[in-house]
This record gives sequence, structure tokens and C-alpha cells, in this order.
Amino acid sequence: MGTPARAGEGPLERRLGVADAVTIGLGSMIGAGIFAALAPAARAAGSGLLLGLAAAAVVAYCNATSSARLAARYPASGGTYVYGRERLGDFWGYLAGWAFVVGKIASCAAMALTVGSYVWPERAHAVAVAAVVALTAVNYAGIHKSAWLTRVIVGVVLAVLAVVVVAGLTSGAADPGRLDVGSDATAGGVLQAAGLLFFAFAGYARIATLGEEVRDPARTIPRAIPLALGITLVVYAAVAVSALAVLGGGGPGDGGLGDVAAPLAAVVREAGHPGLAPVVRAGAAVAATGSLLALILGVSRTTLAMARDRHLPHALAAVHPRFAVPHRAELAVGAVVALLAATADLRGAIGFSSFGVLVYYALANASAWTLGPEEGRPPRAVPIAGLAGCLVLAFALPLSSVVSGAAVLAAGAAVYALRRAVT
Repeated sequence: MGTPARAGEGPLERRLGVADAVTIGLGSMIGAGIFAALAPAARAAGSGLLLGLAAAAVVAYCNATSSARLAARYPASGGTYVYGRERLGDFWGYLAGWAFVVGKIASCAAMALTVGSYVWPERAHAVAVAAVVALTAVNYAGIHKSAWLTRVIVGVVLAVLAVVVVAGLTSGAADPGRLDVGSDATAGGVLQAAGLLFFAFAGYARIATLGEEVRDPARTIPRAIPLALGITLVVYAAVAVSALAVLGGGGPGDGGLGDVAAPLAAVVREAGHPGLAPVVRAGAAVAATGSLLALILGVSRTTLAMARDRHLPHALAAVHPRFAVPHRAELAVGAVVALLAATADLRGAIGFSSFGVLVYYALANASAWTLGPEEGRPPRAVPIAGLAGCLVLAFALPLSSVVSGAAVLAAGAAVYALRRAVT
């Protein structure tokens, strides 16, 4: 069990209802991923892109169901860090928290650099650091302000995506025949595409990591997670169909979806609306901002939970007496992300982050499998399919991502063993 909270480390305030929780989940999922992930996924799967999307959605559904049941049972900040600790043992909870914090810090930096590349490409690093500082300040001021800003961002992004879908599907460039699965689609390519697209689905974890700030978590969390996931799947499917119909799948050199750097801007240009391309680019910047906001929020809460148990410096467990947020954890996360955004090229970090996220959810499914019927256990097939799916997608990722992800997990395990040896 975790170390009891002391003075200045009290519980967070429960302010979020179902709508706020769904909005935070949407802000995490419907973000920069839909603007950036389609091209590399199409490069891997070709005309099998929709199959990859479906595979990612099935694994995400299993993960969401397992996470929802666990979050209702353990409504505290930390997500699978808490579930793994309570159901599987201290080490497995720690490993889940390590995978989440390290992987998502890399994701935060990648999202910040995405903002910079769309807003001011020549000064991408400077803009990225400014975005991190600004959003850390928003989170520091309180969860309600974060939820309000996320709601605005989600609205803007959904409007931009609707423009892309309508412009693409109503244009003469759309060809339904391009949706057919051709010989270019392979099982390995579809699975790799699913692993890359899963990165864009993973935001529902933010709802679980906010468990200590949700009103009536036993009712709110199981409702909010599937709602957010279902809305996201509908949006992603519509965008993917529009992009495939206009551009086709295709890989490098084929001129299709897999061969463009900004696929949704390319959709509106090919559809005969080049004037909409700047709008789409602006939407991408807003989407990346929304993802960055939610990522910093979730990482800081897991950092708080791990600091409470002294797996991270205990000073990070402090809760602000006025704003009721883990202010030291937020400042520490913001500082590390700002440093990475200022100095690093993290394009390869997306694959690494996907590996870490899939390991994190594999442990969530393993934890859910141990629940008893009286604890709200999901059907046995759900955590089994989720665990197997996470492992398959993780090892279907590019080899460099698998090797780097495994190395970081091994380093985390070594830190845990060293800490146990000296205490």
C-alpha cells in the first residue's frame, strides 16, 4: 500500500464530472496524432490502413474496459501504477509508472515540437519551450481551468476535422475504389500501422490518472472512458476514409497518403480547396497544444502517485494549498519537457512512446484479470485479448523502438532493484 499522505500532501479536490472527464479524454486522443499518424501508418499498411485502425480500436477497447473497471475500484491518481501495485505487486506497479512517465515525457516533448513546427518552423524549438511553459502555468492554476481550455481546443479541432471530411468526401477527387484492400497490405504492415495508430488512441488513460479529482469515480470513470473512446473512433474512421478516398494508400514514392508529410492539408488541396490548407495547419497546431496540455496533466499525476510511495523524490508529492494541484510534480515535469523540447530531435520518440504505452496497458489488462466478480471484473476475454493485443502491437513496432523501449524499461527495473537493495 502507498505511504499515507502527510500535511501538504493531502488528497486532490474532486471537481470533474462526466462531461469534463470525457473532454479531457477527447483532448488527449483527438489531438496531433490524427494529423500526423495517418501518413506513417499508411506507409506501413498501404491500402490496409483501415484494418490497422480497426485493430488498434479493438485493443484500445479492451484496454479502456479494463482501465475503467480498475479506475472505479481504485479512484486515486496514478492509473496503472496504482492498479499494478495493488493487484500484481509493488514492482509491476512501479514498472507501469516508469513506462508511463518516461514514455509520456518524450511524447510531451514531441507534441511541443509539433506545435513549433506548425506555428513557426524556423523557430520550432523556441515555440515548443514557450508552449510548455504556458501550459504548465495553466495546469498549475487548477484542474478546472485545464478542463475549460481543453474543451475549447477539442471544439476547434473537431471543427477542422469536419471540414477535412466534408471537403474530401464531397469532392470529385474522392474514389471509393481506393478503400479496397489490395495486395500491398501485409499482416506485418497492418500490425505496425495499428501500433502507430494506437498512440493516438491512448489518451483515455488521462481519465484514469485523474481518478482522485473525479466526482463519484465509481460511476463517472466507467462512463467517461468508453464515451471518449467511441467518439474518437468515429472521428478517426471518418478522417481515414476521407484521406484514403482522396489520396489512396500508397507508400514512399507512390504519391499517396503514405508519401505526404501533412496528409490532411494534402486532402483539402487535392479536393480542390487549397485555401483551406492554412486552416488545417492551424488546426494541427491547436490539436498538438491540446495533446500537450493533457499529457502534462497526466504525467504530473502519475509522478505525484510515485512520489507518494517514494519511487520518485518525495518532495514531488506536495499538493498546492490553494489550487489543490500537485504543483511540484507539474513544475518538475514541465522543466524536463522544456529541456527536451529545447535540445532534442524527438521524431523517433513517438515509436518509443508507443512501446511504453503498450507495456503500460499490458499491465493494466493483467491487473484487471485478477479482479473478482464482486469487484466488477470485466468478462475474462477482455483483459486476455487486451494483454495479448498490447504485446503483439508493441513488438510489431519498428525494431529501433522496441530495442530502445526495452532498454529504458530494463534501466527502470535496475533502479528499482538498487533502491530495494539500499533500503
